[in-house]
Amino acid sequence: MADKEVTVYIVDLGATMGETHGGRDESGLDWAMRYVWDKISTTVASSRKTWKVGVVGLRTDTTSNPLQEDEGYDNITVLQKVDVMSLTAMRALGPRIRPSKTVDGDAVSAIIVAVEMVSVAAPARLKFNRKIVLVTDGRGAIDGDDLDDLALRINELGINLVVIGVDFDDIEYGFKEENKPKLKADNERLLSTLVEKCNDGVLGTLAEAVDEVQKPTVKATRPFRSYDGPLTLGDPETFDGALSINIERFFLTKVSSPPSATSVVIRSEAAHAMGETDDVDMGNVDFTAIRNERVYTVDDPTRLGGKREVEFAELDKGYEYGRTAVYISASDANVTQLQTQKSFSILGFISRANAQPYLHMGESCIITPRRFSEEDELAFSALVHAMVETDTCAVARLVIKDMKDPVMLLLLPTVTASHVCLYDVPLPFAEDVRSYPFPPLDKVITASGAVLTKHRLLPNDDLNKAMSDYVDAMDFSMLDTDSDGQSAGFVDLEENYSPIIYRINQAISFRATHPDKPYVREDSKYTLMSSHPPEELVDSARSQIAALIRAADVKKVPPRAKGRARRDADKNKPISGLDVDALLSGGGSSSGRGPIIKKESDEPSRISPDNAIPEYKQALARTVSVAQIESLTQQMGQITESLIASSTGEVNYPRATENLRVMREELVSLQEPSIYNTFITGLKERLVAEKLGGPRLDMWWAIRLSGLGLITSNESEQSTVSEDAAKEFLRPKAV
Repeated sequence: MADKEVTVYIVDLGATMGETHGGRDESGLDWAMRYVWDKISTTVASSRKTWKVGVVGLRTDTTSNPLQEDEGYDNITVLQKVDVMSLTAMRALGPRIRPSKTVDGDAVSAIIVAVEMVSVAAPARLKFNRKIVLVTDGRGAIDGDDLDDLALRINELGINLVVIGVDFDDIEYGFKEENKPKLKADNERLLSTLVEKCNDGVLGTLAEAVDEVQKPTVKATRPFRSYDGPLTLGDPETFDGALSINIERFFLTKVSSPPSATSVVIRSEAAHAMGETDDVDMGNVDFTAIRNERVYTVDDPTRLGGKREVEFAELDKGYEYGRTAVYISASDANVTQLQTQKSFSILGFISRANAQPYLHMGESCIITPRRFSEEDELAFSALVHAMVETDTCAVARLVIKDMKDPVMLLLLPTVTASHVCLYDVPLPFAEDVRSYPFPPLDKVITASGAVLTKHRLLPNDDLNKAMSDYVDAMDFSMLDTDSDGQSAGFVDLEENYSPIIYRINQAISFRATHPDKPYVREDSKYTLMSSHPPEELVDSARSQIAALIRAADVKKVPPRAKGRARRDADKNKPISGLDVDALLSGGGSSSGRGPIIKKESDEPSRISPDNAIPEYKQALARTVSVAQIESLTQQMGQITESLIASSTGEVNYPRATENLRVMREELVSLQEPSIYNTFITGLKERLVAEKLGGPRLDMWWAIRLSGLGLITSNESEQSTVSEDAAKEFLRPKAV
């Protein structure tokens, strides 16, 4: 497969493309550009310098093409010369894609122009993938006299010709346009004839093409060899009966991840004058990549600021063990480095039944015998067939090259009509496998050891039957069947796509072509297939769902009341009439002859540093205004900062952290998150500025570990802090 590719898109911009047909809300051009923009943006996202794109406008108001001096090439304009497509070029191309005011322009002539562009950019003597894509509604006049010569030229260059028509008839796809104009019907036959004359030609309807681009694309990576050498069973240097087979190992599956964001800043005039070269292509705005610079300092009281910069080479390597940095000398570090040599050896065999499915979740590779070696192919085939017959898998140790850490692999034998091979997957460490015990679902075991089969936490017979009927009704194994009435499978493994990758790619593509429009996420049926049940299946199971809701007594949770939560004194009033909180806090009468009358006051209580948490909670329970809550929180904050400032080392940090936890929980329950967020922001500023008794960033580390940062909108509806802002706030150097 060639690494170089040239594609020329011919977009029909005639006046008829601006019309709406077929009951659609968007014009034919906008509908067609869904397909074209998707293909171009995919090329841009690949960042392949050897993939080049050209764009030709058909039925344009002006004429600008290499063959414009000849007759028959009017109203054809080259909008983008064949070159590497970039984000800037896409945005420059966008405003030029609009319907013209003419209907003149020959689609066959536009194909000839595209062929000449391809021949110049990718001569026949070079190895290229060449492709021309024509998108048209077929409502313009076409001259079909030179189809044979054009097809011959296309075949000589090895061009893949793709013709996509707006509302073209496609029997296989199941679409036919009613009341089709005669000119359009004749043009469809002409273009179909041209495609049939080409060795590599395709003609289809735009509806199918748009539906196809909604399917997430799977990036196919070229397999590369990760190991080439002997696969041994036993030690060939020690034992004559040891097995040694020369094999090749290639990557089979790789983990796919969404594209990562690039950190950039607007390029300054100073950087522009200095000739910075690390510019980032982000469209019309001039950005430059952020450069990270790391500085190492040590404590030095003789220097200004108490710090002295040192070179990285002067530092010793340490490892974090809890909160302690452990130094390991170079001689000790050499002891931990295994002196390994390149090898691939089978350590033993296990029953295939003992290879649990969760062991197959890593990246996989395929192992084959060395090519053109009959001896290795015969020995490898014998090994694989023996493993298949005995229903076993192999455990192997692999060292990719000398001085590399070894990895343990599970080798799975596979024999098909086309190939004999071993698949390998990495084995996890014992520490990576965690077992979580759960209580049984059909019984309750009491503290005394008694087993109860009837309990309020266990489902009754009605609920069991309702759930069983619901599961049977939602069985989608026979939702899709083949011609023989057998299950065709609802979701194929190859079509089980990751929604996060698809959504991010769609958002990037939309923003690249529509920089000023708001992005509205539209998930395709392919990404929703694995997370949403089919609508027809849900409709057929309505009665079972209703029966399950009744049996399980499912009730809608009422929405949380907005506004500051107040403790309802009448609702929670004890039968005795005594105010227990007042008794515990020492207020009111102590005679015990009658209920204590609590007198509300605007003056907040004073909190003692020796008993801060209980007194803070009791004082909050008696508040009647936000001002009182702010005053009490201010007192609690002063006590907390005093603990930090007077702490010897980290002695008082746990008490200060617990104070913050109580403050945070109480203010969340009272729905006053802004009071806590204001305090914690000020506390961070004072910690960073070393105003609380010197360097106290270890206290901020304790706050981070305890999750005592800003209260987010997910925790309280009254908060305006997002999750991203809360995470950024926890960074120790960000003030």
